[in-house]
Amino acid sequence: MTSLRVLGSSDLEVFPLALGGNVFGWTADRAESFAVLDAYTAAGGNFVDTADAYSAWAPGNGGGESETVIGDWLTARGNRADVLIATKAGAHPQYKGLAPANVKAAAEASLRRLKTDYIDLYYTHYDDPSVPVEEFLGALDDLVRSGKVRAIAASNISPERLQEALDASDREGLVRYVALQARYSLVSRDTYEGPLQEVASRGGLATIPYYGLASGFLTGKYRPGAEVDSPRAGSAGAYLSSERGQRVLAALDEVAQDQNAEIATVALAWLASRPTIAVPLASARTLSQLPALLAAATLTLTDKNLKKLTQASQ
Repeated sequence: MTSLRVLGSSDLEVFPLALGGNVFGWTADRAESFAVLDAYTAAGGNFVDTADAYSAWAPGNGGGESETVIGDWLTARGNRADVLIATKAGAHPQYKGLAPANVKAAAEASLRRLKTDYIDLYYTHYDDPSVPVEEFLGALDDLVRSGKVRAIAASNISPERLQEALDASDREGLVRYVALQARYSLVSRDTYEGPLQEVASRGGLATIPYYGLASGFLTGKYRPGAEVDSPRAGSAGAYLSSERGQRVLAALDEVAQDQNAEIATVALAWLASRPTIAVPLASARTLSQLPALLAAATLTLTDKNLKKLTQASQ
């Protein structure tokens, strides 16, 4: 049985791999989404990540599709108490920004779509510099005090604003961020390492990196001359043109062979080994993509493996 990890200073105990719900209701239809969620929880997984804006960018969608799929699944399986749901506010087309009334309205809409009366982890999806941190933290504090939210987290925020928010929570006695979601992978280290990581470390935040597989590039399926049928093929394939991308791919090949593991598993295991990282986050569009992700929860890389990957990714 894979042991759970406490998320920062919260009382949330999470599986060592968070399942991304961005594909649900977009590239994964309802049936495939249910199958992925069933398999993830059957393997011991209990931490599902989504947002109210998923997937407003897709033709014909208005936002909230992922939450709706997850809510239908929770209802069908009757397992709400066994699954931790993380969702986000601030980017839905109808609820843009972090004005207090907006945050509260977005939360109510998410609760309806998820068919639940509480959210385990509620993120500010994008910072909104037009709103003082005390104001949106006040709205989040009200949600926590009312029992509609258990803990709060930040995403897509500068080190300065994150520190400002932590200081305001401490000073005003408001609910405090317990986690941070940041873009971070073997081919995107400067998006987290440095000032943002330092603030997270000082503040005792649990970081949950997104784009940990770099839009699929770090699964190893993007190679010179290979054509991949994926909505993310353009962004993932771009890494092939960089020297670092090629170095990282070569190192992943070597470590995967040494560990007899999938390349995606190795890439996520490297992330999990990094300072301040709580659990990596990854999504599976199909059931066949899930085993390599789940394997990261139990793979421990050697010091030699880690050194090779870290050097290659510099």
